[in-house]
Amino acid sequence: MPDHHLSTYLNDHLAGSAAALQLLDYLEKAHTGSTGIGCFVAELRADITADRQQLEALMRRLHIAASAPRKAAALLAEKMTELKLRLEDKPRGAFCLFEALEGVSLGIEGKRLLWTALGAVAQVAPEFQGPDYVYLEQRAREQRQRVEMVRVEAARTVFAAKAAAAIVG
Repeated sequence: MPDHHLSTYLNDHLAGSAAALQLLDYLEKAHTGSTGIGCFVAELRADITADRQQLEALMRRLHIAASAPRKAAALLAEKMTELKLRLEDKPRGAFCLFEALEGVSLGIEGKRLLWTALGAVAQVAPEFQGPDYVYLEQRAREQRQRVEMVRVEAARTVFAAKAAAAIVG
């Protein structure tokens, strides 16, 4: 029987990836046809899907089943996030993009930490060996850098415009 803590940890990350993918789906639909954002989000979603597949393969090898309650909770949390974003800004709005990408960025950082931890475990537990944790950690780092560039630009758009309006008004 797999370790309960390991199952919890891996399932938490699996659920987080499901929520991130749903949020990215929302952003991609909102920005379809827009200059660059739709493509950026689609590429990021493909990267996160590939990383999720790595996690699912590891879980299968370790005989850890996906947790349906965690998946349901993640999807519910994402739907609540989507509702919050809709209430705060229009779907294609810069504030919506900023807040959504901030959540995704934090999730990617969590994923990077997952790969770091599993890489350390793989050094002493052969059953964890297989995935290229160094590559996966670097990939997460690169994903976060890409997200941060777009997130920070969205912050400039939102908050600089608000500051300028306050000065003028």
